[in-house]
Amino acid sequence: MRAIFGADRVIGGTVKKNGKQVKIAKPIDAMKNGIAYLPEDRKVDGIIGDLSVRDNIVLALQVLQGFFKPFSKAKMYEFADEYIKLLEIKTASADTPIKSLSGGNQQKVILARWLLMHPEYLILDEPTRGIDIGTKIEIQKLVLKLASEGMSVTFISSETDEMLRTCSRLVVMRDRKVVGELSGDDLTQNKIMSTIAGGEAHE
Repeated sequence: MRAIFGADRVIGGTVKKNGKQVKIAKPIDAMKNGIAYLPEDRKVDGIIGDLSVRDNIVLALQVLQGFFKPFSKAKMYEFADEYIKLLEIKTASADTPIKSLSGGNQQKVILARWLLMHPEYLILDEPTRGIDIGTKIEIQKLVLKLASEGMSVTFISSETDEMLRTCSRLVVMRDRKVVGELSGDDLTQNKIMSTIAGGEAHE
């Protein structure tokens, strides 16, 4: 997923969008192709701790527009307030430094950053790791809502019960290799575990 987003160097294979091959060498290329990526480690690759909630939300869209064409402060507040309300982000204000928020609310801010971009394809890498159960359920419900509205979503998780709640098709990977694919009636805990075990047996 990091390679698809241009965050890791690609050493082989192709990426196609709507049947046409696209060249992605860096994240901005992916963003211009409507691809968004919420990273696994929000503290290292996601939040910019000293910036406000507002600045963190607007960041991706500002990168797409270009830093030489900055949004007005009023427009930035409009964007931030919309997504603080939409995702029920618990913060004193849009000006609050993001580092002072709880882990779950930081994750919501990063999610807001990408949703503001209105992506066609959203990659979520362990989006509920290390957050409280209430926020975890909220994010899972939001993912299902986005998918029902037509957004393509890849949801990465090491929790099988979470995958069963959120996925219509599940690809099991081990050591960066696909060891199985499940959908429909095959999407059960037992099938997932046997696929994982079978993948290990082939290594």
